[in-house]
Amino acid sequence: MIKFLFSPVLLLILMLSPSFATPIRIKDLVEFDGVRGNDLVGYGLVVGLNGTGDGIRNAPFTEEIMSNILERLGVNITGEQFRPKNVAAVLVTANLPPFARTGSRIDVTVSAIGDAKSLLGGTLIMTPLNAADGQIYAVSQGTVIAGGVSAEGDAASVVQGVPTAGVIPSGAYVEREIEFDFGALSQIRLALRIPDFTTANRIEQAINKSFGRRVALMLDSGTVQLDIGATRQSSAAHAISKIENVLVEPQSKARVVVDQRSGTIVLGEDVRISRVAVS
Repeated sequence: MIKFLFSPVLLLILMLSPSFATPIRIKDLVEFDGVRGNDLVGYGLVVGLNGTGDGIRNAPFTEEIMSNILERLGVNITGEQFRPKNVAAVLVTANLPPFARTGSRIDVTVSAIGDAKSLLGGTLIMTPLNAADGQIYAVSQGTVIAGGVSAEGDAASVVQGVPTAGVIPSGAYVEREIEFDFGALSQIRLALRIPDFTTANRIEQAINKSFGRRVALMLDSGTVQLDIGATRQSSAAHAISKIENVLVEPQSKARVVVDQRSGTIVLGEDVRISRVAVS
């Protein structure tokens, strides 16, 4: 009986007692200045849909895109009226990773912009992807893997997930590289994903300890500067590869998360409860 009475109390103590923070790799805490991806976007057509595409009356731009594509292929469509339900206009987005080389492949996301009901089973026609500077950096084409399914009957319809959006794994070829001379850097800044003075100071100390001399300097709560020359490494890439896996214990903030729907309250390890009266 005593064991039964004390078990809930022991469980509550274990839940509210502070736990030791787990050290995290520096590469998971920061972004390296200049080493980032670039967003790409384009618009095109998904064909081969089983009657789940755009209604031309509700999405006239679908007809315009289709006309332009057919004209580029040498098909004369003057005076023709399209009524296909197996075509959908889409926006295509992708992220060009840092140091992506010409000929490499990247994943793309496809999203319907008309009134298409589903992209399931469709194929994206060759679509150029532009960056913010207006230049084409990749070209996408391939079969869309939809994020859901939809079905209709005489009296009801069922939709699971989001069938009007999907992905094409490795669906775009990189046609242009982002010019960035990483090897010429003499200094590089580490931008903390969650700015914090304590964490930034710990990163500085951990890096300096790893090299055995002062090579890093905390500039503010969100930035630590690394002197590439002081690291005595053969290149900036070698210096970064050495500090990426250095472990640092980040400073965590007290946090309380309340889920009103389920009535659940989750307390972070740094939350302290003052004296209260419960009635």
